[in-house]
Amino acid sequence: MIVLAVDSSGREGSLALARAEASALAIVEVVSLDGGNFSAQLVPQIAAMLTKHGLARRDIGGFAVAVGPGSFTGLRVGLAVVKGLAEALEKPIAAVSRLEAVARSSGKQGNVIAALDAGRRQAFVGEYELQGESASCIKEHLLFWDELGVFAVGRPVATPDKNVAEALRQSGVSVLEIQNPRADVIARVGWKKLVSGDVADVATLEANYIRRTDAEILVQGK
Repeated sequence: MIVLAVDSSGREGSLALARAEASALAIVEVVSLDGGNFSAQLVPQIAAMLTKHGLARRDIGGFAVAVGPGSFTGLRVGLAVVKGLAEALEKPIAAVSRLEAVARSSGKQGNVIAALDAGRRQAFVGEYELQGESASCIKEHLLFWDELGVFAVGRPVATPDKNVAEALRQSGVSVLEIQNPRADVIARVGWKKLVSGDVADVATLEANYIRRTDAEILVQGK
């Protein structure tokens, strides 16, 4: 199976092409995407990657896509492209939370807390139970840094963001600093979901922003 993974959730994004054989997944290539113009890059970069490796769109067996949390615009663009391709090719999509990717990248087992910078001295926080290859999401929510410090007392927090890590250390929290997960991590997590049948409904798949947009907040007056 050829798996195409897309992550357009951050300031910078990436694509990954992977090949699954038996019970293993091999990453074929990872391509970086410049932030700010994902809409102009995604389709041409996907086409170029497939051509480079002698593949056509019909060779893709499944998709893995980062569904958030992250950039409102970036997530919408990435999801639109993946949903369009998946629907046209009649292939499954695995929806991957960036927080799950962070938790899995920690290398820890058991109860793991993942955090991503959400701006405004807030963090997107995910609590996961990791057992072997399986991951169960307990909760994903938005917390101020000081609230996260209280929430995570006695437990390590995995994060790729240095400002979040520093704020947590000042609160006495143990921090696991990791590299920011790229599309190859999304591919690995997504492949496990595809194999297990944990796939998204193309018609209803939406981004997981966790935080409402400023426009929504203004409309609701909160």
